[in-house]
Amino acid sequence: MHHQLIYYIISVIQIDLNDSFFKLKYAINTWYQIELQQKDILYGCHNYHPLPVVIARAKGQYVWDQEGKKYLDFLAGYSAVNQGHCHDKIFAEFVRQGQLVTLTSRAFYNNKLGEAEQYLTNLFGYQKVLMMNSGVEAGESAVKLARRWAYNVKGVKDNQARVLFAKGNFWGRTIAACGSSDDPERYRKFGPFEGLNFDLVDYNNLAELEKKFQSNNNYAGFFMEPIQGEKGVLIPHPGYLKGVRDLCTKYNVLFIADEIQTGLGRTGKMLACDHEGVRPDMVLLGKALSGGFYPISAVLCDDNIMLQIKPGEHGSTYGGNPLASALAIKSLQVLLDENLINRSADLGTILLNSLKKLKSPLIKEARGRGLMCALEFNSTDPEFAWNFCLKMKDHGLITKPTHGSTIRLTPTFVIEQQELEQSVSEMQKILDNL
Repeated sequence: MHHQLIYYIISVIQIDLNDSFFKLKYAINTWYQIELQQKDILYGCHNYHPLPVVIARAKGQYVWDQEGKKYLDFLAGYSAVNQGHCHDKIFAEFVRQGQLVTLTSRAFYNNKLGEAEQYLTNLFGYQKVLMMNSGVEAGESAVKLARRWAYNVKGVKDNQARVLFAKGNFWGRTIAACGSSDDPERYRKFGPFEGLNFDLVDYNNLAELEKKFQSNNNYAGFFMEPIQGEKGVLIPHPGYLKGVRDLCTKYNVLFIADEIQTGLGRTGKMLACDHEGVRPDMVLLGKALSGGFYPISAVLCDDNIMLQIKPGEHGSTYGGNPLASALAIKSLQVLLDENLINRSADLGTILLNSLKKLKSPLIKEARGRGLMCALEFNSTDPEFAWNFCLKMKDHGLITKPTHGSTIRLTPTFVIEQQELEQSVSEMQKILDNL
């Protein structure tokens, strides 16, 4: 590999010997970025297709690559850093608690878990919370809780409980998550999935949902995202969430709201369900629950659901550890104390209005709620959105496609108004040159 580096450096400095020092420095930095990407390709699982930028530092709304180039982050760790990268207060709590105790396992009580449980249940208005780690663990836990509730409370016969999912769902890549998906990339050659007793129903379609409930009395829960993020930031019709609540109550089915991406201020409310004033039976949280410092997730519900699980029937070595508990409290306090949820609502309106003013026949639709926005293109090219993201990177903006024709625009809540407006202006320049 060293001879390739020497050849690369020589080829660069021959371009202009008058500024060879700067060319040499650029060559070394660029090669180093390429080498870092190659290491990931050589030694890592090829389960992601990253944008070709190597991030070495981040703060607030910005990230910097290995060469020191600054970018505005329009992905925000898939909404895991709503509070901004490396938030000072959350970092200070990370250090403070990290110097005391980080992990005890659940074999013992720790002095932070109860505080976190009290804080979350009071804040969100539920009787109980189950602390887990990744978002998909929260989803798996919700399925277990719903099934156990169906057997113990609803009276479903053993092994007959079913869980209904919205088509287009995405909540992770475990076997259960793959088995609930209608996306071939999720389930192809990962089966069999028989025996999970999972069914699918059209998203944003109350009539079809009621037909499903009428067809089978064994449904334990309806698991859905209030806004489908990975599908392309699909926002349901007004009244859909209230209709889901009403139907779940009518047919005695648990309403399970996956707020892992939409929650914690992303849509301009604490929860996306708050836009219609509905209270799900279970709420799943994650991502920004730690401000990006640590994997933390949670399942919120009431006693009649949570207390169906007994000691030894569910658990996690890391779930509810003292470091996670301290970080969860601080991350939520930052959202509230710094008025970041209202900021998401206000800036989201500005961003969406600016996106709707973009002029190009290539744009199909700009949509969003709060700082959860998307731009969908009129293109049959499956690589169009990816290529648009590459051009955005050249203009100092980074994000990723959700599907072939849609890009996600979900910046941190600390981004400034002028930065949003200037970023949209850069997008217009890109569109003008296509």
